[in-house]
Amino acid sequence: MTEMRVDPVLGTIVHVVGSRQARPNLPSAGCPFCVGGLEAPEPYDVRWFSNRWPAMPGHRCEVVLYTPDHDATLPSLGVTGVRRVVDLWAERTAALGARDDVDYVLAFENRGPEVGATIAHPHGQIYAYDHVPSRQARRLAGGWAPDPDPGDRVVAETSGWRTWVPFAPTFPLSLEVAPLGRIADLPSMSDDDRNALSAMLVDVFGRLDAMFDQPLPYMMWLNQRPTVGSGHDDAWFNIEIVSPWRSAGVQRFIASAEVACEEYFNPVIPEDVAARLRELG
Repeated sequence: MTEMRVDPVLGTIVHVVGSRQARPNLPSAGCPFCVGGLEAPEPYDVRWFSNRWPAMPGHRCEVVLYTPDHDATLPSLGVTGVRRVVDLWAERTAALGARDDVDYVLAFENRGPEVGATIAHPHGQIYAYDHVPSRQARRLAGGWAPDPDPGDRVVAETSGWRTWVPFAPTFPLSLEVAPLGRIADLPSMSDDDRNALSAMLVDVFGRLDAMFDQPLPYMMWLNQRPTVGSGHDDAWFNIEIVSPWRSAGVQRFIASAEVACEEYFNPVIPEDVAARLRELG
């Protein structure tokens, strides 16, 4: 069963996907993403395929494999390796976005069992929505643009790209990555843009893994221009990275009052996070 329902009062969209109840939590034998595995029978550098357990119908959910190396991390791929991932994200954004039943393409990654990742092999996913999701629509309507003066919340800046800690982050560890000049989406990025983005991601994820001297569980997603026929000319590509850890191995849980009211209580000072990550450069 796959059905999209809308809360009649709040307008919240809920995808009821009964088929995902049968999804295995862990592979029964070996890694399906390693070369020769179920999802990667042939050698590859990067690879995408349709998710066997899609959250939405119509072949709108894909898995992206970053590397055949099971023990790699995003920063260990280096700029060249991450550039391959960026190019594949752009390719799939263009292909899925060209479909009449797709209005928004979201590339994202969950790393670590703390955020629900069931397979350790470096990979992400892509969801192609038949509407513009509410949060992305609100950011677009609000005219999202890079913070013009993040001050001591800046983490890194290079080649026209900046990473900073948001002013009011929901998660204890939260970053935004964006070009300082407006770029709408992945497909419209030049070679230089893609190289600069790749270098920034290697830098940032290297800092994040060094922060607690162990791999950091995180969620990452890419916000970009909707793939509708026209409009949204002011869209500004950006990446959000968040982690539930408030210290090494200690998870911050979203509690009742926060869920009930959508007002959050963050125990970590954003400027302290930025200062620590700057030191790790």
